[in-house]
Amino acid sequence: MMIDDGVLCKQFPADESKTNGHLLLVNDHNKYRSMWIRACSSLWMLGFFLLVIYLGHLYVLAMVVIIQIFMARELFNLLRKAHEDKHLPGFRLLNWHFYFTAMLFVYGRILSHRLVNTVTSDKIFYRLVSRLIKYQMVICYFSYIAGFMWFILTLKKKMYKYQFGQFAWTHMILIVVFTQSAFTVANIFEGIFWFLLPASLIAVNDVAAYFFGFFFGKTPLIKISPKKTWEGFIGASVATTISAFVVRIFTWPV
Repeated sequence: MMIDDGVLCKQFPADESKTNGHLLLVNDHNKYRSMWIRACSSLWMLGFFLLVIYLGHLYVLAMVVIIQIFMARELFNLLRKAHEDKHLPGFRLLNWHFYFTAMLFVYGRILSHRLVNTVTSDKIFYRLVSRLIKYQMVICYFSYIAGFMWFILTLKKKMYKYQFGQFAWTHMILIVVFTQSAFTVANIFEGIFWFLLPASLIAVNDVAAYFFGFFFGKTPLIKISPKKTWEGFIGASVATTISAFVVRIFTWPV
């Protein structure tokens, strides 16, 4: 109880089940509806994923590339400023120019021999791919130089800080995105199992974290994601470790 300006007020204790204004998942009254939506969307994604795996290595590669493009798009947009972009027409295209140059460099080196062997049935396509692979390094070099000159020619007064910031951010994105995706693509052609294993363990970890948090979550894990709990984190870690040991028991085709 307290008196504020002559008015008797009653203080209520803070709800310990809330963090930063958000209910924990275990106390959320809409959690079953949310679980149903997540289950349906997960089944659709699982079906699509299994179809791609069934179609083979090149289709898995295509899926990885598409996901990678969407990921790069989100990262490019993080530091975008609409006001500055209005004064720099075509500057966004420069980011994608560097992106596809890096893609040609990384994937061209990894997939050169495999692509030639894949398209041997079509003579015209075979010649095109062979020439592209033969002069791949030269094409990448001149493409990057052209992009750098493009960047220099687009520099404008009072926009230098923003433009150089975007230039540096673009190259950081290329390093982050292509470093991990290059290993992923290389693993695909060493055997789909080496792509399937980490991907499936990530899915197991995500699902286990959700369900352990759904039924047992009481202790918030981090402020930036209020519904994440220690119970979900620990339960997911144990479930993922057990799943990895179970998977290694079976014999898997590559």
